[in-house]
Amino acid sequence: MTPVGGDASLPIMNNLDDKYPAISDLAKAAKRRIPHFAWEYLDSGTTQDVAMRENRIALDRVRLMPRFLKGDQAPDLSTTLFGQRYDAPIGMAPVGMTGLMWPGAELMLADTARRGSVPYCLSTVAAKTPEEVGPVAGDMGWFQLYPPRDLGLMRDVLARAWDSGMRVLALTVDIPAPSRRERQRRAGLSIQAGVNRQMLSHVAMRPAWALATARHGAATLATVAKYADGTDMETVRKFFVTQFMHNPSLDYLDALRAEWKGALVVKGILDPEDALLAERAGADGIWLSNHGGRQFDAAPAAIDALPAVVQALGGRVPVIYDSGIRSGLDIARAIALGADFCFAGRPFLYGVAAAGQAGADQALHILTDDLRNAMLQFGAKTLPGLRRVGGVMS
Repeated sequence: MTPVGGDASLPIMNNLDDKYPAISDLAKAAKRRIPHFAWEYLDSGTTQDVAMRENRIALDRVRLMPRFLKGDQAPDLSTTLFGQRYDAPIGMAPVGMTGLMWPGAELMLADTARRGSVPYCLSTVAAKTPEEVGPVAGDMGWFQLYPPRDLGLMRDVLARAWDSGMRVLALTVDIPAPSRRERQRRAGLSIQAGVNRQMLSHVAMRPAWALATARHGAATLATVAKYADGTDMETVRKFFVTQFMHNPSLDYLDALRAEWKGALVVKGILDPEDALLAERAGADGIWLSNHGGRQFDAAPAAIDALPAVVQALGGRVPVIYDSGIRSGLDIARAIALGADFCFAGRPFLYGVAAAGQAGADQALHILTDDLRNAMLQFGAKTLPGLRRVGGVMS
């Protein structure tokens, strides 16, 4: 079997392929291993979870016409994005409070990313800082920004990311207001309320998670904590709510473009007009996403929005796709519809929560090995070959 991502420095996953042959198997194991409130944070959408389900339904609708009589092929998954070569067109998307799903998850994911030669994007509201994650990720590190209101604070956050080796910045624009996340609330997870009796009962049922939390410390907004008046969760949360914005303007994007010397990606675009606005403001890439169905339950499935955005941009800047990816076949579908690169969040966190570092490796192995298989089945030797005329049937 081929090592994950084609990198010989990663272990071969023969021993885990029978136990976890699919991302869904990692998800089932993760649910058994982490507290219920952490599972609901990771696995839920918002309102009735319609947008999250539609992502899956719409991806399944994309049919690809296979072609044969090509002889033996060895698909090449490698690609270049913003001048950086990657072993596969899949990265690890930023997820807030990552350490809530498994303590130290950010460091495990960054380590898998470095060895697998794929990007890991650290969230502003992760439980580890750029200074901690950057050296582990090496040149595979990206940083996701929730924009500070104060330009001095913005400059300091950007400098920390840059000095930690992160050369791609993803500005999230698709959270004009926090969504309600009803499943999380029912599970007792409320940052405002802090740790409650319901949460403690969940923790008591997951001793391995509790021990890992004791070693790493309770999950907090570690990057933001540097600027707050205290380190307790309530103080840091209040600082974030008041000093960071959810809905940046085009003027803010202009200011950010002037400050950031690396590649700048605008994350959360669905409408072609927004994609064009971001491009004109100096974005180096457009990240098409509906936030994994977690933000607006009436939003279209991200894969349905992809072709129009690709057409509007006309290849002038790369288009990154996420939302709903659970297999290498899903990556192939997105690339066939015009995406240049893909990211996924939940699959990698399912892996870490299920089996720690080995689970992170296995999640990457599942996605890359399945993509390789999908390319063989479709008859594409390279990633551009997935865009064959007449290949998409939906």
